[in-house]
Amino acid sequence: MFSCFIVLEFSKFRVHEYIIIKSINLRIVAISDTHGQHQSLTLPKGDLLIHAGDISGLGRASEIKSFLDWFAAQDFTYKVFIAGNHDFFFETSAKEAVDKIIPPGVDYLCDSSVEIENLQIWGSPITPWFHDWAFNRSRGKDISKHWERIPKDIDVLITHGPPLGILDETMRGECVGCEDLLDRVNTVKPKHHIFGHIHEGYGSLSKNGTQFINASILDAGYVIRNKPVVLDV
Repeated sequence: MFSCFIVLEFSKFRVHEYIIIKSINLRIVAISDTHGQHQSLTLPKGDLLIHAGDISGLGRASEIKSFLDWFAAQDFTYKVFIAGNHDFFFETSAKEAVDKIIPPGVDYLCDSSVEIENLQIWGSPITPWFHDWAFNRSRGKDISKHWERIPKDIDVLITHGPPLGILDETMRGECVGCEDLLDRVNTVKPKHHIFGHIHEGYGSLSKNGTQFINASILDAGYVIRNKPVVLDV
C-alpha cells in the first residue's frame, strides 16, 4: 500500500518541495521533459535516477551530449533514461553511434530492459503519432507491437507517453494517452509506471495495483514548475 506526502527540505535561501511516495528500501528520483534545462534542476538524494524522455529541445547531438554529461555526473548509484519525441538523435543515429555516446554508469533503454537490485525495469520512447516527431507510431497495430514486447514480470515501466485516461489531460481538456499502452499495462500490471510527455499531467495516482507517475518537470509553457518525484520501492 502506498501513500503520498510532502517533504520540505530547507537550505539557506530556498525551500525544496518534493512529492514522496511511500518507502521500502531503494529510493528512485523520477524526472521527465527537461528539454535542455537540466542544468537548472535541484535533485533530491536517491539511489536510482530515472529520466522518462524529452531530454532535449530538438534532439541535436550537442544537446544530447550536454544532457548526458550532466546526467552521468549526478550523485546516484544507478542512472536510467529513455528518449522522447523531441530526442531525434536517438532515432536517426545508428545504434553504434548511440552506444558510443552513452557514458559509463548510465543505462539507455529503447524497447529494452535492465535489472537493478532485483528490480526489473523496461523502457520505451514510443508515443502515438503527433506532428511527425521522433519515435511516433500510429495508434493500433503499429504501436501495439512495441507494447507487446513489454514483459509480464517487470516492476518498473518507463514510457515517454502516458496510457489513456491517466495523467494525460492537456490544457484543452483532452485525454491524449495511448489506449493500446493502457491495455498492455492492465495485462502486465507493473508496480510502478513512470512517464511524462503531457506536461500538464504532472502528478501521481494509484490504480489497479499500479502507481502511475507523470514526472514532467516543465509546465505547458516550458517553464520549470514541477519537482522531481521521489519513490521508495
